[in-house]
Amino acid sequence: MKQRTEMATIAGVGSDEGMVAPGALEELAGPPHAELNALRPTTRAERISSMDVLRGFSLMGILVMNICDFAYGFTNYAVPLSTVKPVFHGPHWKVNTAVWFMRWIFAEGKMRAMFSMLFGAGVILLTERGLARGAGIRVADIYTRRNMWLVLFGMLHGYLIWSGDILFYYGLAALLFLFPFRNVRPSRLIWTGAVLLLLNSLLGLGHDYGHARSLRAAAAKANAKLAQHKVLTEEEQDALKQWTEAQEQWRMSPKKRDKDIAAMQKGYWAAQANRAHEVLMGELKGSYFAFGDWVGMMLLGMAMYKNGFLPGRWSLKAYALTAAIGLPLAWGLSGFGARKAWAGHFDMFQTALWMTTPYDLARVSGALGMSAVLLILVKTGTLKWPLSRIAAVGQMALSNYLLTSVTMMTIFAWGPWHWYGYVEYYKIYYAVVGMWLVNLIFSSIWLRYFEFGPVEWVWRSLTYWKRQPMLIRAKVTA
Repeated sequence: MKQRTEMATIAGVGSDEGMVAPGALEELAGPPHAELNALRPTTRAERISSMDVLRGFSLMGILVMNICDFAYGFTNYAVPLSTVKPVFHGPHWKVNTAVWFMRWIFAEGKMRAMFSMLFGAGVILLTERGLARGAGIRVADIYTRRNMWLVLFGMLHGYLIWSGDILFYYGLAALLFLFPFRNVRPSRLIWTGAVLLLLNSLLGLGHDYGHARSLRAAAAKANAKLAQHKVLTEEEQDALKQWTEAQEQWRMSPKKRDKDIAAMQKGYWAAQANRAHEVLMGELKGSYFAFGDWVGMMLLGMAMYKNGFLPGRWSLKAYALTAAIGLPLAWGLSGFGARKAWAGHFDMFQTALWMTTPYDLARVSGALGMSAVLLILVKTGTLKWPLSRIAAVGQMALSNYLLTSVTMMTIFAWGPWHWYGYVEYYKIYYAVVGMWLVNLIFSSIWLRYFEFGPVEWVWRSLTYWKRQPMLIRAKVTA
C-alpha cells in the first residue's frame, strides 16, 4: 500500500514507478520464519498498491450491508421488515426507501464479492512468492498455519464480538479448497468459479423459493384439516411449525423482535449469549451449504490476478470496457429485482424470485465493474490523496474489520445508549460514515510508525511462531 519513502501516501500510485511490475508479489502472510530467508517478508515497496486500494474500498463498502445486522439483527439484513420504526411506510418512508434502494443496487453483494476475489488472489501471491524464493514445500506449512489461525480468529470473532463473522468461512475455504487450484490456468479457474456460483444461485433459489413454497403447501393442507376439526399427524404438526418458523425468519413477529431487542440491550454477556446459537448454526450449516459463495468468488479472484486484472496490468481501454459492461448490468439487474420486490410489498416468494435469481450475476459484474473504475483511477494518478488513505485501510484490513465490529457492537448493543432495534433506518448510515472516517484516519496514522496493523502483526507472529518486528524504525536499523 504505502511506500516506505512516503509514509502518509502511496508513492507513485497511478504511475509506472508506483505500480509493481508483472510478477511482483504482495505480502499477505507476514514475515518469514527466523531461518528461512526463502520466506522473508515482502517490503512495502513490493506491495501491489492497486490491490490495497481495492481491498480498502471493498472492506469499507461491506459495512453498508453489515450495518443492518449490527443495528437490527440478521432477519433485517437484506430487507428490514421487522424494525420497531417501519422502514417502508411511516413518516420517513421516502428517505428510507431511497437509501435501501441505493444500498441494494450499488453495494449489496458486490463489495463482498470484490473482497473474496482479493482473498483468492492472496493464495497465488503467497505461494508464488515463496516458490520463487526457493521455499518449496515450506510454503504449504506457512499457508496452512496462516489459515488455521484465521479460522480460530473467526470463531473468536463470531462468539465474542459479532455473529456476522466471515473470517471463519474464509479460513475454512482456504484450508479445504483453494490450495490445489493455485496452478490451474485462469480460464479453468473462471469456469470452475462460474459453475460454483451458478450452483450457489440454484441452491439459494431452491431454498428461498422452492423450499418455502413446499412448506406453505404442506401447512395449507394441515390448516385445511384443522378447519374440518380433524386431528393432525406429527408430520402435519411439524409442517405447521416449519412454515411458522420460515415466516418468522422473513418477517419477525413483534413478540420475538422485542425479545431479541431486550436480550441485546442487557449488556455484553447477554447479547453474545443471544447470538451464540446463530453463530453455531452458521458455522455448521453455512460452511456446508454456502461454500460455493466464497469459493466461487475466490477462484475468480485467483484467475483475475493471474490474467493481470487485479494487479492493474490491463490497459485503460480494457478496464473502461469492463466498467462500461459490468456496472450497467449489475445496477440494472439489482435495480429491476429490487423494484419488483418493493412493488410486491416484499412478498416472500416474489422477493426470492426477483432478488435471489439475478444476485450472483449482479454482484460479479458489479465487483468487476467497480474494480475497473478504481484501477483506472490508480493507473491515471487521479484522486491520489484519497486513494492513499483507502489503500492504508486495505493494508490493515483485518485490524479494521475487527475494529469495525467492536465499534458497531458497542454503539448499538453493548453500550449504554440502547440503540439496537430502535434507530431510524436512514440514520444508521451516519454510523457508517463515522466508521469510515475512523478507518481512514486510524490506518493512515498507524502506518506512519508501524509496519503492520496490530492484528496483522499478531497474525504474522503466530503464523511464523516468532515475534515479528513492528516499528518501522526497528526494522530499518536491523
